[in-house]
Amino acid sequence: MLVPEISLTPQMTNRFLARFGSVVAILHSKLSIGERYDEWEKIQKGEAKIIIGARSAIFAPVNNIGIVIIDEEHDMSYKSETQPRYNAKEIAKYLCKKANIPLILGSATPDLNSYYEAQEMKTTTILKLSKRANHANLPEIEVVDLRKELAMGNRTMISLPLQKEIEENLKNKRQTILFLNRRGYSTFIMCRDCGYTVKCKNCNITMTYHLEENRLKCHYCGYETKNILLCPECGSNRVKYFGMGTQKLEQEIHRMFPNATTIRMDIDTVSKKNSHEQILTKFKNENIDILIGTQMIVKGHHFPNVTLVGVIAADSNLNMDDYRASERTFQVLTQVAGRAGREKIPGKVIIQTYNPDHYSIICAKEQNYEKFYQEEIGIRKQLKYPPFCDIILIGISGNNEEKVKNIAECIFLYLQKKKLIPWAIYRPVPAPINKIKNKYRWRIIMKGKLDHTSIEILNTMIEEFYKKNQKDIQIVLDANPNNMM
Repeated sequence: MLVPEISLTPQMTNRFLARFGSVVAILHSKLSIGERYDEWEKIQKGEAKIIIGARSAIFAPVNNIGIVIIDEEHDMSYKSETQPRYNAKEIAKYLCKKANIPLILGSATPDLNSYYEAQEMKTTTILKLSKRANHANLPEIEVVDLRKELAMGNRTMISLPLQKEIEENLKNKRQTILFLNRRGYSTFIMCRDCGYTVKCKNCNITMTYHLEENRLKCHYCGYETKNILLCPECGSNRVKYFGMGTQKLEQEIHRMFPNATTIRMDIDTVSKKNSHEQILTKFKNENIDILIGTQMIVKGHHFPNVTLVGVIAADSNLNMDDYRASERTFQVLTQVAGRAGREKIPGKVIIQTYNPDHYSIICAKEQNYEKFYQEEIGIRKQLKYPPFCDIILIGISGNNEEKVKNIAECIFLYLQKKKLIPWAIYRPVPAPINKIKNKYRWRIIMKGKLDHTSIEILNTMIEEFYKKNQKDIQIVLDANPNNMM
């Protein structure tokens, strides 16, 4: 049984333990080496009949596998973005085919490729749940146009309708979840006199201000430095914080609702062992008024007393440099909306956006997956994006920018000579974030259908270029990557 986040394992484990007893084993990266060894041995000896874990649990030493279940199958975290680059869903398909056993993919917002494949393949059965398991009604969803809020003079992070609903919830002793997919306090710091922005010394990316530590942090390489009060370029004290993160949202909530209790869940608060479980248990058992969090609060959690969900910035995914921006927006909004009103008390969801007419937001409001699918699949077909092709991203990185650029050009020419028909091979360009951890980054994008011939050519190319340049150049080949950055 695979779950996308470590934070979901305690809840899932408790359900399985209650039903099946001690035959359950747990595998994920937050276990200590000793704990992992004990669980691994328990599985190997056949004492564990059910294995629950994140993506790496697919490699558990099961002798007689009977079924694989993948919860929230649309989630990006099933694909590893580091070496070894594997997709747990692809491995699960291989294992199930080899053992001739069923594979169950579960999601309220299926991955577009999975759904397309399910409709095209006769070996797949689509089972639809039109109602919640406990017969609770789906929440009412309201979309707030932030342009109108600005026109009315409201410059806070909380719209007037959301403010009113939070007040009502506090009065009725019910819980609220506020979702903002940016951690920290402000996304960047800029001098209003000369326009200087504080960037990481290792990466070509702006530093994020974290209020609690009063420090600037890079979310790519982990570099930290002290906060600045004067501009290092012009000496001005007109340094201003721009953008918003979960810390800033928490501060704003304390200002607007001084008597409300809050708890925050993001990467900064869950770094310690078992901190995921502790935060979620505290929110549930101590009936804390407001949970503020990033993507990790969106999936699968069941809080009976949560009747209000507020999405602070629904557009953050829409502005990504990625062909799946609309799909991810729809998925996140639908998933976070599913946290509200899961018991007898009706739920309410408020989505704050600058793009209320975008089809992904309209379909999320209507909770209509089929409508979204038809709209999105039409666009993908027209533009020849997956599932109608495969995308290969070849990433070239190194300390010497000129050398990185030259090797990228050589790889491009090498692939052109191979005449990979009908592949489209685009000229090498700098990656959107062209420097991370002091390494310059270029990329080549290819579009076509993977087959034995193309895989053989790409593998030979990697071997040939990497052998010559392995000391100072890294070449990464990623099929259908999650992250196009």
